[in-house]
Amino acid sequence: MSRPVVLVNPAAGGGRAARRLGPVLSRLGDHEVISGASAGDTLERARAAVRKRPPVVVACGGDGLVHLAVQAVAGTGVPLAIIPMGTGNDIAADLGIPRDPLAAADLVAGGVPRLIDAATVGDRWFAGVLACGFDSRVNERANAMTGPARYVTAVLRELREFRPIPFRVTLDHHPALELDAMLVAVGNTRSYGNGMKICPTAVPDDGLLDVVILKALPTAAFLRAFPRVFLGTHAKHPAVEIHRAASVTLEAPGVIAYADGERAGPTPLTCTARAGALTVMTRP
Repeated sequence: MSRPVVLVNPAAGGGRAARRLGPVLSRLGDHEVISGASAGDTLERARAAVRKRPPVVVACGGDGLVHLAVQAVAGTGVPLAIIPMGTGNDIAADLGIPRDPLAAADLVAGGVPRLIDAATVGDRWFAGVLACGFDSRVNERANAMTGPARYVTAVLRELREFRPIPFRVTLDHHPALELDAMLVAVGNTRSYGNGMKICPTAVPDDGLLDVVILKALPTAAFLRAFPRVFLGTHAKHPAVEIHRAASVTLEAPGVIAYADGERAGPTPLTCTARAGALTVMTRP
């Protein structure tokens, strides 16, 4: 197979991707499009395509589609190109990929392959951030709701009920940290949630994961501190600790973790950095 394989999600960006796909696909030239009946179908077809060693796999969508594409290409050496067309495009932004889909499409043939890390949690890969705590509980609530304001509604409902969570965090082979926290984020890249720089010092090719711990705070103090994630200045807050490790085990009762915005499952779980597991097409 000598043609690029293009994974598309027409529903990305609230349906806006469907209206912009035509010019993007035209810019790519000869290619094969994969758009399955479900996420599982798309992944199965993408893995089959990767086994034929295409020159590149292109993800046209948001972080959810990038996450799916990573499941197919991680560890294979087949390059991944990202054309950001979703509501949240954090992985693309953190890798310096242009926000404009047509400019990003030009990197499929004209970009430079960059070797970066990925991480595994169980049998799942992730390229961005794994969330565990307040943020993942909001995700869990929002996924059970409908409507355009479901995320805001989920935040407000979670705030009314949320209490700091007892965490046990094991970094590599060091003694476990036991503490009450609002959340723990494990980042290969910096951002999640459409621009929140939760792991502001994360470097995607250092072979390590950044572990950001926001320790227990009263609700009012949490509301003042959390918005600082949009600038990454929360890292200077006295309740924030940042560690780096190749392996991170999280234990927190009743908490479901989310990786790249997708449900990763309940704790306990272990995240492991996989150095150089991904090749991504980036700017020259």
